[in-house]
Amino acid sequence: MTFGAETVGEPTSAVEEPPAFIPTGATRPQLSVPPPDRSGRLPRWNVSGIAPDYWWLGVHGGAGETSLARLDKNTRAAEHHWPIMAAGSTVILVARSNMSGLRAAQLAATEWASGSIPGVQVAGLVVLADAPGRLPKQIREFARVVGGGVPHLWILPWIEAWRFGHDLLPDELPKEARTVLDQVRIAINTTAELPAN
Repeated sequence: MTFGAETVGEPTSAVEEPPAFIPTGATRPQLSVPPPDRSGRLPRWNVSGIAPDYWWLGVHGGAGETSLARLDKNTRAAEHHWPIMAAGSTVILVARSNMSGLRAAQLAATEWASGSIPGVQVAGLVVLADAPGRLPKQIREFARVVGGGVPHLWILPWIEAWRFGHDLLPDELPKEARTVLDQVRIAINTTAELPAN
């Protein structure tokens, strides 16, 4: 089967989900993982009220969590904090595609994997391109390593309008970016079936 292309004569009921929706990394904390040093941990935020469908958690300043949250009113930016809610929270980590951004994502993934963030389920990591063009091989490889610590990894392409502070409607995004956001929503539904730590 070829994804992204129409297959003639194939019944729709036989269509399988693309592999991107199957977890490719850790789906729950592993208690053998030690948490990072205090200086490498994100702060926590006790949140009350109505929970969004999921949170965008920028693991460093300028990660892009606010831009992503503006695309869907049912999501919310976590303001660089773990959102702690009585009913639990589902989080997508967000980082820029540079080494410091990916290291920050690795620390956040390690903190979650240690089981030290009660009631938070991490559904994946979105890496936003920090420049136009193809990511360098070293960045792509490190992103895959970091992404192995969470259920899913997505690379969001460069979006020029965001550089200038322009908000976009979802249908104004490049097709590749819309596909990533669709995959995130599907993964969130899958993740909802997994127990939080």
